[in-house]
Amino acid sequence: MARKLILIISIILVSVLAILFLIESYSIDRELFANTFIVDAIYLEEEGYVEISFLDNSGKTKSVVLEILGMPESFQKNFIGSEFSERVPFSETPKYGWKTNPVTFVVEHEEFGKIGIKTEIHTPSEPHAPIIFSKM
Repeated sequence: MARKLILIISIILVSVLAILFLIESYSIDRELFANTFIVDAIYLEEEGYVEISFLDNSGKTKSVVLEILGMPESFQKNFIGSEFSERVPFSETPKYGWKTNPVTFVVEHEEFGKIGIKTEIHTPSEPHAPIIFSKM
C-alpha cells in the first residue's frame, strides 16, 4: 500500500513540475519586450492626424504589419525594417473614445519570432496607453 501511495505522489509531483516548466517556457518576458519595442500612437488634433511610431532597439525586426482597427475604412500598412513613423488622418476623436480604435503591430523578429503588439491612441496631454505583447 505504501509503495502505491509513493508511486502516485511521485507521478503527481512530476506532472505538476512538467506543467510548470511548460507554462514558464511559453510565458512572455514582458520586460524584455518593453525594452526592445518602443511603440506610440499620438493624436495631434490641430494637425488632424495620428502619428504612430515603432522602434526595435535590437534592430532585428524583419517586417511589421501596422493596423488600426475600428475605422470606417480599415487601415493597414506593411513596413520593412526596425523603425518607422506613420501619419494617419483622423478628423476628430471617436465618439466612444480611442479605445474603439486600437493600434496593432504584427512583428516578424529574427530572435523572438512573430510578436503581436497592441496599444491605444492618446493625446499629448494624456499618459501613454498600456502596451500588450503576445507571442503568435
